[in-house]
This record gives sequence, structure tokens and C-alpha cells, in this order.
Amino acid sequence: MSTPTTGPDGLEGRDPRTVAVLGAGTMGSGIAVVMARALHRTILFDVDEANLQRGLDTVHGFFDKSVERGKLTAPLAAAAKASLVGTTDLADLAASDVVVEAVYEDLALKKELFGALDDLVPDTTLFHTNTSTLSVTGIASGSRLPERVVGTHYCNPAPLMKLVEVADGRHTASWARAATIDFLESLGKTTVVTKDRPGFIVNRFLIPWENSCIRALESGLGTKESIDAAVLGALGHPMGPFRLLDIVGMDIHQQVATRLYEQLRDPRFFPPPMVERMVAAGDLGRKTGRGFYDYDDTRLFGS
Repeated sequence: MSTPTTGPDGLEGRDPRTVAVLGAGTMGSGIAVVMARALHRTILFDVDEANLQRGLDTVHGFFDKSVERGKLTAPLAAAAKASLVGTTDLADLAASDVVVEAVYEDLALKKELFGALDDLVPDTTLFHTNTSTLSVTGIASGSRLPERVVGTHYCNPAPLMKLVEVADGRHTASWARAATIDFLESLGKTTVVTKDRPGFIVNRFLIPWENSCIRALESGLGTKESIDAAVLGALGHPMGPFRLLDIVGMDIHQQVATRLYEQLRDPRFFPPPMVERMVAAGDLGRKTGRGFYDYDDTRLFGS
């Protein structure tokens, strides 16, 4: 039994785990923050060394910013950073208790990763997929033990948003779902159980709404500042749509919206022309220094 530890934000790490996060992009690095902040031994994996380093820098930058803002003490930030390592070698994930897959939305790639991990990790290891557009059942079919695969869609930005959607695949076992919910709640997350359907609950509502906000901007209904202010002031959202899209990344929004449109054939999901123009220009959001707004600080969760 591991020695109990108390994590940042008062979270009690009653049973520190080894958690592997696959993919060092926006979602992967955000999920790595969540795990390291709870003082789980966190292994961030990416096949590309440069992407991996960017992901590690993002996580470290989040903790540094948290100390600057007085949201985290320096000792706790140091402990969180010390719990994080990076690797490009799948073999380094062999001791994982939980694997969280957050790679590009490609079904074959996700299946391949879970299939490769089957031969490396114990049969008791939980496999979580952060997909928001693909079938959990389809992804789970890549594993010889599909009963241990659970959909866990973290809302973006993962370190700041409490909600995680939980979705069973066709063969997900009840013990895997229960263990997943228990683990997520130990991280301070709020869980919502949903069906294995394209977009789950959140993106079924969010993507058409974000597209509507973009179309409103395109049509001159308001400025990016006025639309963000209206959403904050009247709808009570913690962040305006354009600030959120700059964190998500316009390339990611385009991919998610297009995939959902292809599956649902609902025109509300089809990304507006402005999205294509911004992606073509490289104005992807905070990570590139310019999206709807300009940024001197390109850390994904910076100010």
C-alpha cells in the first residue's frame, strides 16, 4: 500500500497511482496537470520529442502561474512538478494503474495504442479514452480486454473545469465504470454518465453554440469583446466563447466540428468559413500567440 499524501487544493491522495497520459497536446497536457496536481506519479507520453517537451513545459508553466497567482504554494507546486515525467517509449508505461488516452482523434491510432499497451501493462490497468467524437466501443475493440475501457471526456481546459463525462463502451464492465468514477472523484472532478454517442452531452451543445458565436462575429452582430462580455455577463459562463476557442485551438475545433457533422449531418455542426481562414493563417489561438485575441504568454492556461 502506498503512503497517503495530501495533494494541492486539499485533495487527499489516499492511494497514489501511476497514471500514463497519452498525447502531449492541449488536452493531454491539461490532463497531466490534473494528475500531477493530485500527486499521482504522472507519465506524459508522446511519439514526438518536440511535442512532448512542449507538453511538459505547459504543465510546468501552469504550476508556475498558479504560484504567481497565489493559488498554489511553492512546495506543493514543486511536488506536483516532481511527480511528472515524460517519455517517447511505450515500455516506460508498464507500471501504469490508469492510462488516459488523449491523442489525435484517429480511431486506428487509438486502437493501435491500446492494443500495444495490452502486452505491457497489467490486466487490471484501467484504459480511459478522452475521445469526444469517436465511439468508445470502437476504440475499445483495439484491446483484448474491452471491458476495462471507459470513455472519460474532460471538459476543456481540463485543469480548470470540474466536469468529466463518463461513457461505457458496449463491453465496458461495471467494475471498470465504478473504479473510473471513484478515481475521477478523488481528483475533485464531477462526473456525468452519458451514452456512447457522437459528441456525448457537452459537445452536442457546445459545438453548435460556438459555431453560432463565430457566425455572429462574421455577420457583424458584435465584436469578439462584446460577444464574450455578453456571455460572461448574462449567461454566467466562466469564459467567453472566443477566449475558450483560443485555448481549445481553432484546428481542434475544426476537427471536432467536422467529425460531428460527418456523423450527424446536422448543419449546425459544420464549421463556419472563418474557422478555415484562421486555421489556414496559423491563427490557432493561444498556442500560436494569435487567435481571436493576441497573446504574449502562449502558455495554454496562462493569463
